[in-house]
Amino acid sequence: MENIILEKISNIESLLKGQTEKPLTFDEAADYLGFSKSYLYKLTSASKIPHYKPQGKRLYFSKGELNTWLYRNPVKTTGKIEQQADDYIVNGKRGGQ
Repeated sequence: MENIILEKISNIESLLKGQTEKPLTFDEAADYLGFSKSYLYKLTSASKIPHYKPQGKRLYFSKGELNTWLYRNPVKTTGKIEQQADDYIVNGKRGGQ
């Protein structure tokens, strides 16, 4: 029993070590986002996507910030809109926007 617990703790530790975020290079970010390099460059030059230039030349990206950027404008499903309309009719208030 003790060995099983130690093994599980070891597995958790190795998973947590793998979560340390390494910055993505320009090419890695383009691949991760599925964008062409020219489109990603256009976004960075217009400051429309979060990025870093620690030495003023090479671009780096945070995977977490890219995910946040990707999920910034959710599109509601028709089911969600219908549910909100029903809630509004029944309760007279906006349900969860």
